[in-house]
Amino acid sequence: MRSVLAAVVGLALLGGCSPTAPANPPDAIFYGGTIYTGVDGQLPATAVSVKDGRIVEVGAQEDLLKSAGAKTEKVDLGGAFLYPGFTDAHAHLYGIGEREQTLNLDQVASIAELVKTVGDAAKASTDGRPLQGRGWIETHWPEARFPNRADIDAVTGDRPTVLVRADGHAMLVNTAALKATGLDGKPKSQPSGGRIEVGPDGLPTGILIDNAMAPMTVLATAPTEGQVKQTYVKGMAREIGLGWTGVHSMSVPAVHVPLLNAMDEAGEVKLRIYNAVDGESFDQTTFGTSKDGLVTTKAIKLYMDGALGSRGALLTAPYADHADIKGLQRADETATLALMKKAADANIQVCMHAIGDEGNRLVLDWMEKAFAATADPKAGRRWRIEHSQILHVEDIPRFHALGIIPSMQPSHAIGDLYFAPARLGEARLAGAYAWRALIDAGSVIAGGSDAPVEQGDPRIEFYAAVARKDLKGNSAPDWHPEQAVTRIEALKMFTLWPAFASFREKDLGTIEPGKLADFTGFSGDIMTVPEADILKVEPAITVVSGKVVYRH
Repeated sequence: MRSVLAAVVGLALLGGCSPTAPANPPDAIFYGGTIYTGVDGQLPATAVSVKDGRIVEVGAQEDLLKSAGAKTEKVDLGGAFLYPGFTDAHAHLYGIGEREQTLNLDQVASIAELVKTVGDAAKASTDGRPLQGRGWIETHWPEARFPNRADIDAVTGDRPTVLVRADGHAMLVNTAALKATGLDGKPKSQPSGGRIEVGPDGLPTGILIDNAMAPMTVLATAPTEGQVKQTYVKGMAREIGLGWTGVHSMSVPAVHVPLLNAMDEAGEVKLRIYNAVDGESFDQTTFGTSKDGLVTTKAIKLYMDGALGSRGALLTAPYADHADIKGLQRADETATLALMKKAADANIQVCMHAIGDEGNRLVLDWMEKAFAATADPKAGRRWRIEHSQILHVEDIPRFHALGIIPSMQPSHAIGDLYFAPARLGEARLAGAYAWRALIDAGSVIAGGSDAPVEQGDPRIEFYAAVARKDLKGNSAPDWHPEQAVTRIEALKMFTLWPAFASFREKDLGTIEPGKLADFTGFSGDIMTVPEADILKVEPAITVVSGKVVYRH
């Protein structure tokens, strides 16, 4: 009997089968670190196993490593701290890629420095094409004013120059650009939803706000398909290098959707993309999800108003520092309600930009009307207000009551609050960047960065949400520090709640068996380190569908 048993065992071994080998081993096991699952009340784990892009098991390292097979990849985290994949719930992926390739004015600290930077760029680039740049913001500049065309004319000459403000809602252009577009004379009228700033002489200063920027598009050379693709590649590389596993990409041109789907089929998409296309291109958009699920197009992006810094945000009462301005209403109610109905009928999500208190109130009103006009007014459509920055306090409970998601970017608060008190006055700050009040009223907040308006760094966004201080640790009573959130809430703002805001909470947002294996790893523990040290941790590893797409 023993000889027969020995023969059977011997044949099994010769056939490559071991009686102790796992029957269905995972593709990869991540271990050697601390793993926060994001599940309420669950203690951190030390390992997670993955198969076919999904999580198999979460638990102790010594147990999960036993399930490894000969081909299982063992990924040593090297002491890093792993979290559910961080998703930027509001960014402009194409714009991020553009920022990597154009004149970057993020660090310019004065008008004098702006002039020098632009002058140097003009000398270095001699191809004769219009000079373009982005990122300037004057709120900290010693000159305490907007730049104007006279500032840059001397260094740009007859070469049209277009320099977009950091928020994307205003631009500085030189005299040559104004002449090239026929805007160099006294404006006969202001464009709807926009403003051409004029000086005491009635002539344009070179500052164009919101819809007034449109004529400048004729100066830009349309990129080739290859250039568009390369721009997305650069944008994705920056995102995954910072730790983002997903992005809700806003204001995507409809023509980019097929290209992104094709890039995904070719294996060139490295993170999860949720597209909100320009609302005007609704009928030209192919909605749906790519074959492997990395690219989803299920939303449209609309605009109610402009930005606070350029005084385009629509306010109920005039600006405290400019009594003749209430901001800009960029949307028409009749046309917008018709588009909202079309979206509701097609089960397409609406994401509408609103920053000012009147702008947000109008969007809440219009969405409520749109819901009431549908066959099922109480359906969970998960429509979103992008930014939701300045709110009437009495409107805060309406978000939860209507099922509308505030999609907010914490870094706006720690930057805007240098000038928001001047723009708004003390009383209106009670409803400004009101994260705590919205959560307490029952809302989930989809957290994002608005890159390239902001840096687009998840560490900055997480820090801003929990500290509500600037990057040097400064704060003030009128910054309403009580509106900060807990670290558990901040984690949800960039993991579970963006998943909910994109209808993917069953697949994303926590590290649980059956969910997609999207992970973000940092060198330090953002859940426990001192606030200031959140900014010092390094992105360690980025994993999408179980594949390592970035490693420090």
